[in-house]
Amino acid sequence: MSRSRLSRSVLACCLAGSSLATFACSGAEDSSPEESETDTLSESVKRAPFPALPSPTLAVPEGNRLAFYLDAVGVQIYVCQASATGVAWTLKAPEATLYDQRGRVAGTHYAGPTWQANDGSKVVGTRLAGFTDDPSAIPALLLQAASTEGAGRMKHVTYIQRLETTGGLAPSTGCDADHVNATTRVDYTATYYFYSAKCK
Repeated sequence: MSRSRLSRSVLACCLAGSSLATFACSGAEDSSPEESETDTLSESVKRAPFPALPSPTLAVPEGNRLAFYLDAVGVQIYVCQASATGVAWTLKAPEATLYDQRGRVAGTHYAGPTWQANDGSKVVGTRLAGFTDDPSAIPALLLQAASTEGAGRMKHVTYIQRLETTGGLAPSTGCDADHVNATTRVDYTATYYFYSAKCK
């Protein structure tokens, strides 16, 4: 889990009296049926602090607010592909499980890139910017929602940030002319921050 989880939990306790009405534009009303009203409120109050960014290029445009965040644990899948300039590991797809702030499975992340919540709702993102904060890990990203599906928590997502990444880089060896089409799975973790449009 992220290094900042404890401070967010403290903030949630301090702000637990916030009005549910202030969260309506973010899609809180579309939360999964198994989530209680208390869960929705406690998660919503954690939206106030924006995450620290390693680069301003990853900032979400004005008019959007942090709706929720999920931790991902999984793999980045690479395939050894040939091109006019040689052979190299090429990203095929991510494959990860998404967890909420209580460590409960909240959804999955897979090719697209797609994030799917347990309630069946989905968002597909388009990459806008990337920044390498840690040379030993996949870059942090800013993505814009290209499409959404379903009436659940992903319905109102407008932007996604991939931050606090560990691992996931393609191997430096193992891809050559004798291993074209070979695949490899590299462990990674990240936190995905989901944004929605602010209430007018």
